[in-house]
Amino acid sequence: MSMLAVVMVLTLVLAGCSGSDNNKDTGKGSNDGKSDSGNSGSADLLTEPGTYPIVNEKVTLKVMVRGNPLVEDFATNEFTKWYEEKTNVHIEWEVVPEQSMQEKLNLVLAGGDLPDVILGLNVTPAQQMIYGSEGSFLPLNDLIAEHGVQTKKLFEQYPEVEKAITAPDGNIYSLPEINQCYHCSMSQKMWIYQPWLDKLGLDMPTTTDELYDVLKAFKEQDPNGNGKADEIPLSISPKSWRSSMDAFLMNSFIYNPVYGNSTKHMFVKDGVMDVAFDKPEWKEGLKYIRKLYQDGLIASESFTQDDNQLIQIGENPDTVLLGASTGGHQGVFTQLMGESGRWMEYKTVPVLKGPNGEGFAPTDPSGMTLGTFIITNKAKHPDVALRWADGLFEYEHTLRTNYGRPGEEWRDAEAGEIGINGEPAKWIDLKSFGEVQNVHWAQTGPSNRSNEFRLSAVSKGEDSLEEILYQETKKNYEPFKSDQYKTVPPLFMTNDQATETADLSKTINDFVEEMMARFIIGDADIDSEWDAYLKTLDSMNLKRLIEIYQTAYDAQQ
Repeated sequence: MSMLAVVMVLTLVLAGCSGSDNNKDTGKGSNDGKSDSGNSGSADLLTEPGTYPIVNEKVTLKVMVRGNPLVEDFATNEFTKWYEEKTNVHIEWEVVPEQSMQEKLNLVLAGGDLPDVILGLNVTPAQQMIYGSEGSFLPLNDLIAEHGVQTKKLFEQYPEVEKAITAPDGNIYSLPEINQCYHCSMSQKMWIYQPWLDKLGLDMPTTTDELYDVLKAFKEQDPNGNGKADEIPLSISPKSWRSSMDAFLMNSFIYNPVYGNSTKHMFVKDGVMDVAFDKPEWKEGLKYIRKLYQDGLIASESFTQDDNQLIQIGENPDTVLLGASTGGHQGVFTQLMGESGRWMEYKTVPVLKGPNGEGFAPTDPSGMTLGTFIITNKAKHPDVALRWADGLFEYEHTLRTNYGRPGEEWRDAEAGEIGINGEPAKWIDLKSFGEVQNVHWAQTGPSNRSNEFRLSAVSKGEDSLEEILYQETKKNYEPFKSDQYKTVPPLFMTNDQATETADLSKTINDFVEEMMARFIIGDADIDSEWDAYLKTLDSMNLKRLIEIYQTAYDAQQ
């Protein structure tokens, strides 16, 4: 198989976490932080670490960046211009369309026509190991030790970050984007239309049996009051964020994280890797969901519709049709901030206790995007590049690069203002995120939006989306985090491991998704065909897939 083909397979592998025991080797990589030209850096140009400007004479970096639909033009962007003036570093941008960024990245890596810096393309751990070991990506350890003032502070505050970005060879090849979104960390939620519960005199369901009764009442008791049996008790889009059929419901039967692609349905229990979909509890969960479907409580479109089709149902202009849905936030099935205001009338259903009295809220372990910033061996000034990226972790720079200008898109909190977390606030955003603009980078590149940072924003009251998501998550999901089960963290793997798991996981997960739909719809009988289902999984080398992940997980520990 050619290198290009290998790399294209590897991009399917989950963006990863740390390798072996946080190796203390501080940069014994192939280039020792130097470019391929032998340039040892820019000592004659650099100012003291942590000061500005970064260099006494202007330096230009060639940066390949992922296109962002919310950014008009990186070259003329207000933050770009402000940061250039502050750092004395000019950027020549090569913007790669987001839809084709992996294809473009693969071609550039295979061809060797590299920029100085790769920014925001989420370079996978497998790619980092391949191109780091051969010298195309520079190890950053020595550069961080000498120039990474903010990065070292980040490591001190969050040691897990350093561990997560350290490859098995002991080198760090990329800097991350930190985004410890509290409500995102427990995003496998269900939402229900509270006015229908109130009208029918129903309590919020707390068990799977109670949910069945509530959905049945929605179907049969005309809660929208139009005299028609047009209510849709539960509708889901498999293509929306955390809105797959099993994302919420199956966790009343077995711990079932849907984070990641290769590790979907995979968990760690007492240090041992395993999967949910071959267990008796999974079978019982399928039977429960099958009953909901068979009794007309789940819309038949729930296996095929996209997010736009689901939102059209949620925002039906004539009358409310949708009783419940699943997803990380209400925007999965309604129009956030829409004129109808309907998005605010859906409340989270707590984790439901299943037949065995248990229920789980799987937790996303990452809170960061890896492979965000890479320095290549084409960089004539790798120390300048590291200093430039390191500065983006600063508090004010994080606000500027993600929200905009002080006094216009955000401001410091005033005395007496309280944050989302109930503590004294530190800042407040003045404009809604999500509009096309040219004043910030809209979550592109390194930044430090820790939980402390995000939740220190001024609370805007009960009608604030961030406030709603925080309170709903804290009330209905945090109490159900498991101490016994863990979601598989992103893992660094060797080239061979990454290639093999990419093939195995796709084959297995495609089969699991297909059979889940067939079992629920009734196209396959759960009882009579369960053993055949298990045998097929065995023939697909499920044990080997688990074994590889166990090896990588053990190496990380």
